[in-house]
Amino acid sequence: MENEIIQYITEKALVLIPVLFIIGLLLKNTPKVADWSIPWVLLVFGIVGGILVVGDVVQGVIQGVLLTGATVLSHQLVKQTIKK
Repeated sequence: MENEIIQYITEKALVLIPVLFIIGLLLKNTPKVADWSIPWVLLVFGIVGGILVVGDVVQGVIQGVLLTGATVLSHQLVKQTIKK
């Protein structure tokens, strides 16, 4: 499924996936940040990053949503594989 998402992400925006992943890890290790809010914060960062990278608001929002989805999906795949 991740490959299906990534095919819609523009190549220049792919660099934001590890950035969002690291931001998510930092948020996860912050005691005052609730787990349920992390995907929402990542979505905001993803959309802002998408707009900055793409340069167009509509495409930036779309890229931001896709980037956040790919990041959260990747994290869950790693987490669930290790956890089994």
